[in-house]
Amino acid sequence: MTQSTDHHVPDGLRTRGTVVVVPGRGETRATYARFGSRLAHDAYRVRVVDLPAAGPAAVAPFLDALARRLSAAVEGIAAETPDGLPRPPVLVGADLGAAGLAALVATGSSAAAWWPQAAVLAGLPGNGSRTGDGWEDELDIRTHCPTHRGVLTGDAAVERGALAGAVPQDLLDAAYENAAGIPHLLLVGDADPLADRDVIARAAKTLPKARLTVVRGAHHDVLNDLQHRSVAAEIVTFLEALRNELVPAVTVEISAW
Repeated sequence: MTQSTDHHVPDGLRTRGTVVVVPGRGETRATYARFGSRLAHDAYRVRVVDLPAAGPAAVAPFLDALARRLSAAVEGIAAETPDGLPRPPVLVGADLGAAGLAALVATGSSAAAWWPQAAVLAGLPGNGSRTGDGWEDELDIRTHCPTHRGVLTGDAAVERGALAGAVPQDLLDAAYENAAGIPHLLLVGDADPLADRDVIARAAKTLPKARLTVVRGAHHDVLNDLQHRSVAAEIVTFLEALRNELVPAVTVEISAW
């Protein structure tokens, strides 16, 4: 069974890196079609994988399954590309996918096939839950983007009510204790009811190389909310800086805002 969806760089452009995306609770690969296409048009090879079916309550099996899925994705892209894996390889996770990636990077080996040069963690969950009062309430928690609300509603494979349960504390502890030396971009919406901003800020300060970006007005699905263009631009800026030893190509010298 296919466990990934690909977004390819347009013909004529040189591939600038590889991005593997891991969805969050209830989401499918189709949830990230817009996001994947946008990064691909900026010349990044994107593969979206399924979140492992192994329940996160059993942390070790969940992380093992995630590592195997990432390895298969990375090795598959390398085998399909004449010059091997386009570098740098970067992992992007949302919600439970972000927590899983953070925990995996914290405990994994840099010799692993899936090991990235950087990670983007979007909408890291806190230790609470939000039951909601039906699908419309869950959509309000996730996103206020009408297009994305339509994508989620129209996808029969989306698991409704998936945000109702809390993420296991053992997995959150492993994620927030991550001190891996690779660069991290953390993204959180300031209207995300599932995020613990204080914990995320402490995690950003603990990481050796981290950038915490707060998205004004964004909800839990920060990659797919109304601000998705600005968020994608922030990620591309991070990817471009990563290619230049974290030195931004553009700096603001004078501005009225």
